Amino acid sequence: MTGAIPVGGRAEPQADHEHPFEWLRACHDRVERTLDLLQRLVAHVEVHGVDTQAAQAAAQVQRYFDQAAPLHHEDEELHVFSRVLALGDARLDAMVKRLQADHAAMADDWAHLRSVLSRLQAAVGDAGWRWSSDDRQCLARFVQRYESHIATEEGEVFVAAEHAMAAADRAAMAEDMRVRRAIASPTTVGVPLKSPQVRR
Repeated sequence: MTGAIPVGGRAEPQADHEHPFEWLRACHDRVERTLDLLQRLVAHVEVHGVDTQAAQAAAQVQRYFDQAAPLHHEDEELHVFSRVLALGDARLDAMVKRLQADHAAMADDWAHLRSVLSRLQAAVGDAGWRWSSDDRQCLARFVQRYESHIATEEGEVFVAAEHAMAAADRAAMAEDMRVRRAIASPTTVGVPLKSPQVRR
């Protein structure tokens, strides 16, 4: 690991602030990259203990799931799930209800993992520090749930929601996503778009 801690060899996903569903998919890419970093962090600590690089990686993961992930879940709750439920399709309804339950379960698991990452960052220099079996089980559950969640959303739920929206609906969704992240609208004269790393 290095100070910057690159995640894989792909370019950093860029949010498309004009097309909200592409923005959501870019968020998913970032989630997957951050989950990969989290898993590599566990392996790194097994070999090296808690060194500076491990603490930096823990802080990076913590920052993402504290700041960006809740905004992404809120995007889905406000704009995607409500739109799909309004279609009145029983099969899609069941999917959405499972996705909503996922968000609650993810929040619970993240609370556990966040405490682990906080302890890790406080243990810099401890070559014997390790993740417990409970911590590892929570991490495995967190990763598996996100993988299944993303597959369901991108495979069917996003498609259904996007098809149910007119262009004006998608524009309003994108604007709300920008406002909640304090990203300037592209129609604002003289104010360039900001794209903070964690605000996906």
